[in-house]
Amino acid sequence: MEDIPIGALIGAIILLIVLSAFFAATETALMSINRYRLRHKAQQGNRSARLAETLLSRPDRLIGIILLGNVFANFAAAALTSLVAFRLGGDTAVAIATGLVSIVMFIFGDLAPKTYGALHPERLALPSSWVYAVLVKLLYPIVWAANLVANATLKLLGVSQEQTASHSLSADELRTIVAEASTVIPHRHQRMLMSILDLEKITVDDIMIPRNEVVGLNVADDWDDIIEQLRSTAHTRLPLYEESLDNVIGILHMKKVAQTLARNTLERDDLIEIAREREAYFIPEGTTLNTQLLNFQRLRRRMALVVDEYGDIQGMVTLEDILEEIVGEFTTDPSMLHKDIHREPTGRYVVSGSISVRTLNRRLGWGLPTDGPRTLNGLILEYLETIPEPGTSLKLNGYSIEILQTGDNAVKTARIQPPQVEVKAAS
Repeated sequence: MEDIPIGALIGAIILLIVLSAFFAATETALMSINRYRLRHKAQQGNRSARLAETLLSRPDRLIGIILLGNVFANFAAAALTSLVAFRLGGDTAVAIATGLVSIVMFIFGDLAPKTYGALHPERLALPSSWVYAVLVKLLYPIVWAANLVANATLKLLGVSQEQTASHSLSADELRTIVAEASTVIPHRHQRMLMSILDLEKITVDDIMIPRNEVVGLNVADDWDDIIEQLRSTAHTRLPLYEESLDNVIGILHMKKVAQTLARNTLERDDLIEIAREREAYFIPEGTTLNTQLLNFQRLRRRMALVVDEYGDIQGMVTLEDILEEIVGEFTTDPSMLHKDIHREPTGRYVVSGSISVRTLNRRLGWGLPTDGPRTLNGLILEYLETIPEPGTSLKLNGYSIEILQTGDNAVKTARIQPPQVEVKAAS
């Protein structure tokens, strides 16, 4: 060592600091790179991404190589620094040089490179994977022996070598990712993705048409009334029942009915026979929308009757209802709100008490609570804890609600003034 020029030793020290910086920066880059983006690049045929993904599949080997190189660079730099300092100034210079090289290694060999690696992981991780692939092969015996001891120690602590970090995301984590991706995902698409994720939290009870609003056909009605209803209905499918909706005969497909109706040969028995060709599809209340959507697809059905634990029909849900939860309302006319929603010139709304709170929020972009009662009537009754008289007013989540009409122990209609209307009025 005494024959080596000091200039060469200083050059070696600088090279070792650069080497230490390389190991520090690439370690941070490889460990912080987005695994899903890496997998996408690998599937697209990027060889560097494939190599990086292979290295990360065995993090113990990769970390072993990085630490081995880093320890070698740091100790070698410290040793050469001490040698240069001793040759230049003796023992006193060694102490000073050791302190200086520690500061230099900390800043330029560790802190700054790791910060850069965290900020630009792909820029460093992908090219460096080729270097580490070679080092893993060259230094495999040393790394294998070191990992053998390390893994044995971890096993004593209850950590298995086969345990790998799970990169699967929960629904809530996916919601966070979608919410933060507003700069790259259009707002409408973002809203649709959030709605898809919410399907597992929403049940058919939340969106079903209540029993008293289900449009069906009573086969026991006067025949002329039945014919008139068939001619004027806007629905393509109607449940046919006898006397009560609980006595469902089957589902009428208006396409088949229309053909017989056009020939004026339709009889009551024909109607019953057509309905029996398609049995009613019953589903239990509490079924989540994502499950029901898959069931509709699997069974090739578009409509289902929701029943409670006693088998009584509570309402009806259709495929269109579920799709509207994802994409929003199908109507393109903004003036067409809902048959139970009427807008006043003042900006307030007269609303039926039987309307679903979710429908109200979706149609008008409101924020009424949906974690409790499912209808506006239920929401008002829960808040007041009594059946209100007409003229009663309340404020719920910033929405001013005035009871207009009650009957049959329920709120029939109410006038709602959203918060933004009040702000305009106040200004």
